[in-house]
Amino acid sequence: MAGLHKLVCNNCSLEFRGFDPLRKLPRIPAKRTKFAANERRFPRHKVHLAATISLVERNVLTWDVAYTHRSQGHCEIISQIGMALSFVGSRFPAQDLTRPGCSLFVTVNLPGGAIAAVLSIVHWERRGTGGRGGWFVGTTISQMSEQDAARLAAYIKKRSETNLYVGPA
Repeated sequence: MAGLHKLVCNNCSLEFRGFDPLRKLPRIPAKRTKFAANERRFPRHKVHLAATISLVERNVLTWDVAYTHRSQGHCEIISQIGMALSFVGSRFPAQDLTRPGCSLFVTVNLPGGAIAAVLSIVHWERRGTGGRGGWFVGTTISQMSEQDAARLAAYIKKRSETNLYVGPA
């Protein structure tokens, strides 16, 4: 077919066939604006805050909620919509933490006061060897009171004025 030529993408150098009968499409690199350090909708902040973690158990028939024994841990990364927690999970069975939709009740001690939230695990990682290591879990906030949400927002606003944590994509 006349006018069908090999064209090259300006951004990624991918070669493809396209229609350019007069060969007027030049190959020039795309101009990109400089991006900010953390372009997430809700930036992450690296912290080291004490946390108390309990596993949430729901009765399927009555929807009653019960909390297991508490375990001490740390909030490593915090944002407006989630947290990353590290803890030694000797009190929690591995099959419960790795099950989809697992919920945790967490109390994090912020400098201005403690906040409590129900979190859903979206990522988990077992650290250590022989099943004796700790857990690192990435969570999203499922439920939090308005007062605690306001306290968290104020803490994050204060943190964002000082520094940001640029996490992996």
